[in-house]
Amino acid sequence: MTVSRQEFRDAMARLGSAVNVVTTAGAEGEAAFTASAVCSVTDDPPTLLVCLRRGSSVWPIVTGNGVLCLNVLAHPQQAVAELFASSSGPAMHERFAHHPWSRLVTGAPVLDGAIVSFDCRIADVFEKGTHSVLFGEVQAIRQGNPDDAALLYFGRGYHALASNVSIKQ
Repeated sequence: MTVSRQEFRDAMARLGSAVNVVTTAGAEGEAAFTASAVCSVTDDPPTLLVCLRRGSSVWPIVTGNGVLCLNVLAHPQQAVAELFASSSGPAMHERFAHHPWSRLVTGAPVLDGAIVSFDCRIADVFEKGTHSVLFGEVQAIRQGNPDDAALLYFGRGYHALASNVSIKQ
């Protein structure tokens, strides 16, 4: 049985995930994109992965700079997610002007108010289908307010997950 692209996309819409804005800065310029295809890889050395479509306008900038910062968004930052999710709209430098940023080790922009930010050097890049899988070795971490609700994406919509939610057994 062959699974169609649409069937796969519809099924993946049922997989809830954190909403992240991935940033980069360096010789190739400054850029960012919204991503949900991210995860932890190992804690020795601390490494995470980010999937990025090779046809994206930010792909050559991110891979050329060799650094990225994974900013996990708080629920009030939905507008940031939407701003960097679109390939149309304001120029990249104008998008950055809408929100406060700082820098850690790599120089990639770190979103102020994010739940947590992982500042990384890209250690490896693997190609699969339409995407690159970027492995980022974490150089620095900045943690935000532990009481902030996380911004999640599920069922093609944004949702809040409070930090005090627990499942009763």
